Amino acid sequence: MSGPRVNSFFLGNSSGVDFAIILSPIDEETGKLQLANCSGSKRAGDWNLNVTPGTNASKVTISLTRNLQLCLPNATDCCTTPLCVVGVLQVLACHDSVVLAHLLIQAEIYANSSFMGNVSENATIIPNQAFQPLGSCPCDLTAGACDVRCCCDPECTPDLKQLFHESCFPGVFGGDVNPPFDQLCSSQSTEYTPEWFPFLCVQSSLNNTPFLGYFYHGTISTPKVPSFKIPLQTSPGKLFTGYKQGDPILTEENEYFTIPQRSLAGQCVGNAPVAYLQDFDVKCLTSGAAYKEGLPHDVRISSGTGDFIQQNVIYRTITDTGKFITESESRHTAEVLCQNVTFAENYTFIWKDQNIEQINVTVFLGSLCDGEILTQRFTVKFLSLKSTNAMDLFGNPGYQVGKPVRAANMNSSDPFGSLNIWQPAGRGLCTSATYTPVLFGVDSLSGCILEVSINEDCGLLRENVTEKLNSLIQATHVGKRDNSSYSDLNDWVEIIRLDPFNSHTNVSTGSLKGICADIPANLNIRIIFADVGAVQGIPWREILAVQISYSTVIWQFQCGLICENSISFLPITASVQFIKVPAQPPIPLTRFQMNYTEFDCNRNDVCWPQLFYPLTRFYTGEPYSQCLAKGLLLAFLVLLAAIMSNPWFSKIWNSYLV
Repeated sequence: MSGPRVNSFFLGNSSGVDFAIILSPIDEETGKLQLANCSGSKRAGDWNLNVTPGTNASKVTISLTRNLQLCLPNATDCCTTPLCVVGVLQVLACHDSVVLAHLLIQAEIYANSSFMGNVSENATIIPNQAFQPLGSCPCDLTAGACDVRCCCDPECTPDLKQLFHESCFPGVFGGDVNPPFDQLCSSQSTEYTPEWFPFLCVQSSLNNTPFLGYFYHGTISTPKVPSFKIPLQTSPGKLFTGYKQGDPILTEENEYFTIPQRSLAGQCVGNAPVAYLQDFDVKCLTSGAAYKEGLPHDVRISSGTGDFIQQNVIYRTITDTGKFITESESRHTAEVLCQNVTFAENYTFIWKDQNIEQINVTVFLGSLCDGEILTQRFTVKFLSLKSTNAMDLFGNPGYQVGKPVRAANMNSSDPFGSLNIWQPAGRGLCTSATYTPVLFGVDSLSGCILEVSINEDCGLLRENVTEKLNSLIQATHVGKRDNSSYSDLNDWVEIIRLDPFNSHTNVSTGSLKGICADIPANLNIRIIFADVGAVQGIPWREILAVQISYSTVIWQFQCGLICENSISFLPITASVQFIKVPAQPPIPLTRFQMNYTEFDCNRNDVCWPQLFYPLTRFYTGEPYSQCLAKGLLLAFLVLLAAIMSNPWFSKIWNSYLV
């Protein structure tokens, strides 16, 4: 272990089991491990042992209680060297003085450079950054402690600087607050210097440079031209500070933990890294010849704090393979070779804060023979350790892109509803099509084909098509948020349904054989949402309204030379469109802004209403007294020019000269 805390799990019933910790169980003379006994306790030296019992597993936590700060002058209870703790621990699980299990831990813990002291309440006077540098060492961000890679930090001892002296922060942030600029006469170089440089160079001290105000308001710094070169990461770095959302999960071998996923092109990629706190559910097609096994399930995963977690794997056998296997037309009836393969894998990551606490994997196995096409399914879910409910993920009650839209049927005793679109299979007929839920933020278009005969009654056809489309919407309300409660009606918005036919619509019954008008063949689902806030930087999205409408078409029977006893096809579709609107309606334009656009400062480069902006209190570029003095001087000069340009002024001036 390399941190002050490490977790492990004791599998099985822990009732009647005593846990103990022993410090330095290795004999210093022989170097061999001492025989384990159950005479220890839950505290040994600076180490504590804590057990959290569970149903089938108990969590064992070993923590260090001593201070890990480096010693400052005249300080005690601290680390004298960067390598603060070195030792060997042994954790025992005993029952009736019989050792059931033991765990050997080797600890190498370095001192913590974070500041843990009291911060002075005296206010620090920060000078005006526009006229002098903010400080001689901008990267010195932590008071009383050494900032890593900040070589100008006075709190960094020479021993600590040796750890990162080759990776110091460059430029202004690293302490070079007054570098020579190109226009300075003393910085003239022999290369790329024009001949007129000595005549136009600047003679100035380094205390007055263009780098003054580099951090002023955060917008004065010179923009860096982005490079078109993309840096490639040859190997992932080890994590000891925890994962962030979107970070790839690493294995014990410092490699990416991969599960087959779908690429942007729609194909399955077998070596796609799993991102932290990002669920997915993918299906991949493969055959017996192209089947490949993924990562073995004995690979240990990095928890994010330096220790590693073993996967808890449960194997099950698929008996009904009809949902996974489709037979190919080229399959031979002779001897067929079959192999035991993985049909589906369900991963559940139990997380807390920035760490992974547990990984549960369920693997479904089955037999795949030559000539068969297998649809593999891989799912990944992240569940919080505090709550096993997936709705509490991230602590964000809003919808996330790619999550199913929640629906409810408030007119039924069972309020659970569904909002689906078609997922055609085989020939694309409606009779064999399955459903897939509507995903938030994903515009979709799907459909299926309905078989229609030439003698089809137009009224019955309309009812049949309407029934097929309405089967997708088994709900009366849609949840505003991802955690909408079925018991609170205010958490739901009612679905606005625009019927395909109303009392004002004259529906034709179809007098011609094989032609039917006003067939509601298209279902349009429009969902209006808005960003109403953010939780930890993640947008909080809510659904404001849902509307369902129909588009009608004229169906005509299509046939060849002979139309008797033949079947035609009617395609019916369902489309989903997500419309984002502002959380608050924009302020309407005034009549003056609509008619006199030349005075609109947002549409023109010249803004006459802001002519006297430097004289107002809103201008903070200079002190108000200086702005007022300059404004009065300018007004005096304008008044003087107006007086001198008047004809009577010249007469007075001439008479004065005479």
